[in-house]
Amino acid sequence: MSLKATWFRDKLNKKAKQGFHGYPVATITYYGPDDKRASKVSVGIILDEGGDVAFLERWFNEAKDIRLDPLVNEGIIRFLTQRGAKSVVMPDRILGCPHEEGIDYPDGEKCQKCSFWAIRDRFTGEVIQ
Repeated sequence: MSLKATWFRDKLNKKAKQGFHGYPVATITYYGPDDKRASKVSVGIILDEGGDVAFLERWFNEAKDIRLDPLVNEGIIRFLTQRGAKSVVMPDRILGCPHEEGIDYPDGEKCQKCSFWAIRDRFTGEVIQ
């Protein structure tokens, strides 16, 4: 991993570890075809307590793990800065399939492209079937 990629990744991790510092709060969630490689990241900004996501950006990288992509991480940092995020919430793992129910596959069904997640809880990664 390049120095630039490491710097941006470390900056995101540091922001997430700082805890709650008020609103706006940024949520950073990684998705992938399995629990080893992330191909999508979604970043949402919540402006106040109990509020919905006011701003949402998504980045994709099918070629390599998006968590290691310096351009994406730089874009995330820029987005957080532009939206004035004071707090960052970022799980320490990939949280499921990058495809969206109702958009990439029918509502109520399992994604046909990501068989890994079809039998797992997306939050724990544990097999549920």
